[in-house]
Amino acid sequence: MNFPHPLMAPVVELALKAGEAILPFWRIGTAVTAKADDSPVTAADLAAHHVILAGLTALDSSIPVLSEEDANIPQSVRAGWQRWWLVDPLDGTKEFISGSEEFTVNIALIEQGRVVFGVVSMPTNGRFYVGGAGLGAWRCDQGGTPVAIQVRDVPGPGQSFTVVASRRHSSPEQERLLAGLGASLGDLELANIGSSLKFCLLAEGAADCYPRLAPTSQWDTAAAQGVLEGAGGEVLDLDGAPFCYPARESLLNEFFLALPAKAAWREQLLALARS
Repeated sequence: MNFPHPLMAPVVELALKAGEAILPFWRIGTAVTAKADDSPVTAADLAAHHVILAGLTALDSSIPVLSEEDANIPQSVRAGWQRWWLVDPLDGTKEFISGSEEFTVNIALIEQGRVVFGVVSMPTNGRFYVGGAGLGAWRCDQGGTPVAIQVRDVPGPGQSFTVVASRRHSSPEQERLLAGLGASLGDLELANIGSSLKFCLLAEGAADCYPRLAPTSQWDTAAAQGVLEGAGGEVLDLDGAPFCYPARESLLNEFFLALPAKAAWREQLLALARS
């Protein structure tokens, strides 16, 4: 199909190509190295990074690339960028190492700190998601035709209110928020899933919110935020402001809430997150 932004289709192809570079390392006991922040990195992360960097540079060499695997770019340099790529070549490295399928390739185009669009691909099954605010959002299974996706404002008949959460990371603040949501909205279904797929579940109407009161980095969230925003969702900081990606010194995100933009319980969620 013809996507509404001219860079969407080539970036989808690049994300799928990066996934192909990852798969030969999956479930073979790939060596793991600890980075300076103690997060793991493998040859698969680096292989995907090199594919993406070469592809984005060939696509438009005037747009700089900020990748998890090449993040030592001074803030003084990044502060001058108006438009850039924000990339996680292998999001969910711990899931990848464990043999799980819950890892993704994330590529987002950022302009003046806001996500223009994002692509999230799943290397193990060839599925991808693509979307951006005002552009729409789509899911495509391997070999299929992209299908438009949309958030659900309320759970359907017989469906529980579903909260997605990290399989590996939480915090006391997040546990208190979940308890408060349960008390306010009734029984919750908790869906634990790795990587940026949490946003994608919201975007395709399979879950209701994703509160994250635990650490993440910019490359963990930007691409899937684009998908969610294209599907009628939003990502907010705890003040209720749209979540953005300023060129500050730290590349760690503030805490955030991902939800449908028209959710009737939006203010309840914000109040609980602030308390």
